[in-house]
Amino acid sequence: MAGYKNQSVRETHYLKVSDVHTLYVEECGKFDGVPVVFLHGGPGSCITEQARTFFDPKYYRIILFDQRGCGKSRPFADLRDNTIFHLVEDIEKIRVFLGIDDWFVFGGSFGSTLALTYAIHHPSKVKALILRGIFLARREDTQWLYQEGASYLFPDVFEPFKNHIEEEKRDDLMRAYYEKLTSEDETVRREAAKQWSHWERSILTLLPPTDLPTECTEDDVSLARLECHYFVNEMHWNEDNYILNHIDSIKQIPTYIVHGRYDVDCRPIGAYKLHSALEHSTLTFVDAAGHSPYEPGMFKKLVDTMDELKK
Repeated sequence: MAGYKNQSVRETHYLKVSDVHTLYVEECGKFDGVPVVFLHGGPGSCITEQARTFFDPKYYRIILFDQRGCGKSRPFADLRDNTIFHLVEDIEKIRVFLGIDDWFVFGGSFGSTLALTYAIHHPSKVKALILRGIFLARREDTQWLYQEGASYLFPDVFEPFKNHIEEEKRDDLMRAYYEKLTSEDETVRREAAKQWSHWERSILTLLPPTDLPTECTEDDVSLARLECHYFVNEMHWNEDNYILNHIDSIKQIPTYIVHGRYDVDCRPIGAYKLHSALEHSTLTFVDAAGHSPYEPGMFKKLVDTMDELKK
């Protein structure tokens, strides 16, 4: 895989953003370079070394951080004061803390949701949006993923996810999982987290993965708890189609959309609808790709896009 490998972290910060939460923030690349902030997916995932490899470190000042409740941010897997609007203001606090006027915003999957919501609230701070695996986070999107839809394409993988829930509660799997993921019993929480994460991680790539962990990891815990928390509460916003309803705020922002043609996790129709609503956007469907940004075609297009923006 090409890209910009073997980047070292130049600086790290622990930024207290509320009475509850402290965020882990990394800086890589050129100290006085063009700033770009990387927004990871989930919610509940975290940054990795691979996340740095989209960006030329001799040109970009690369900002990465673990969102509330995940990775090296603290407290771990905490649901208090943890909504998309809290995350939006966290991004602003990081920008101000680092003395950045405006920046490129790069986000994938839930990171695209967060990037779009941030841009809606702070459009003057966004030089351009670079988005992958568009997730508009409507009820139809979460129902597709966790109730009925993706299950038709991966029935063998979905069956254990569904069967982990008592039969009488299977008409609302997200709600039933939320009960388990917030249980007082740690064994119940961890087993539910394992089932939730295994289902999602099984459908991220065009070809099925062969290296999924058999035990429940800490990443599984934060991913499952935070995703379920956000999705069962319908993103904590008060309208289902929030992003497209507020799209006028960002119509002047250059937007580059990259989406896998066979993305089962986040359906291509979301990317198409977003592109149709944004006159200054480009959309690339990458053939032979699913949801993961690290499949060859997806990765190359994202790196190429960031290289083109240098011009």
